[in-house]
Amino acid sequence: MPKSLILTINPGTTTTRIGLFLPQGAEVRPVLDETIDHDETVMAGFDSIAAQLPFRAAAVQSFLDAIPGGVRLAAVAGRGGMLSPVPAGVIAVDDGLVDFALHRPVHQHASNLGAPLAQRIARAAGCAAFVVDPVSVDELPPVARVSGCPDIPRFSFVHALNIRACGRRLAARLGKPFAELDAVVAHMGAGISVAAIRKGRIVDGTNRMENAPFSPERAGGLPPMSLIDLCYSGRFTRDELKRRLYGQGGVFAYLGTKDMRRVEAMIDAGDGRARLVWEAMVYQIGKAIGSMAAVLDFRPDGIVLTGGMAHSPRLTAALTDRIGSFAPVTCYPGSQESEALAAGAARVLAGAEAARHWPVAPEVEPMPW
Repeated sequence: MPKSLILTINPGTTTTRIGLFLPQGAEVRPVLDETIDHDETVMAGFDSIAAQLPFRAAAVQSFLDAIPGGVRLAAVAGRGGMLSPVPAGVIAVDDGLVDFALHRPVHQHASNLGAPLAQRIARAAGCAAFVVDPVSVDELPPVARVSGCPDIPRFSFVHALNIRACGRRLAARLGKPFAELDAVVAHMGAGISVAAIRKGRIVDGTNRMENAPFSPERAGGLPPMSLIDLCYSGRFTRDELKRRLYGQGGVFAYLGTKDMRRVEAMIDAGDGRARLVWEAMVYQIGKAIGSMAAVLDFRPDGIVLTGGMAHSPRLTAALTDRIGSFAPVTCYPGSQESEALAAGAARVLAGAEAARHWPVAPEVEPMPW
């Protein structure tokens, strides 16, 4: 591979997905997309996500070293992880960002290793490292932050990378600039985010860890008074309850599986409980899409269904029946994350976008109190 490529790194719980892309101006062309699988027992042996860094970095470097002819890198782009609120766009990775991602993230998640891994590989290759559109992208206007309780303002925490990538893809298909697009994008994977994009900005969304529809493994939004009672019931420690809601909630809590293909097979076999849980999830996703359409005055340019669950014709058909009257529905199954990471780096390399530098203050209007 004689030409300089952009490497993307997207860490998951037991995987590290990597991609190689050829920059072509501010665009990219995919060259390679691979997933490095990590043994669950090995990963369970690390006492923290941060402790996994040397192991994962060695796995990525070994993979690159094994490519015939070697790889020359122009840049490395990693998934942003659970950072503090930031504007949309590309952020250059430095020691401060790596320290925050490893030791002071908003939440613990494997994606926090995206920036540290990008920095390690980039330093060895002598090129720049970036993160692009982390989940903490926060562009909410003041009216969307008022929750009803001054002690708990609303904030944005959605699958911003894939949501914005799908928005760009829809805008290109419609022949309009992304900065002029109004759309609702529903990312449906292990977690679910539904966001309203107004003029290219994510102006509202279902916080993927709190008030989203329930998903294959997450409880989503819950009745607050009952949740408060459960917190003080003595039945769970704080960490146990968090795991019950985030990782062991949603479909898994009802049916004992996170695999929606298995759930559909259960429905086909006549399992009424599985059917009800599946229909309830679709019902909640439809409600969330409707609420985000309301943010856009019920006049979005389009609605996008994306994420792993969008591979299911049964699911996308059921949702389209519910929400298709709001706007044309487009399906982009799976994740656009690797290409979105590479495209962000390519825009910086081509001079089409300037990378921000950590720490990055969110570009939001101040509250009047």
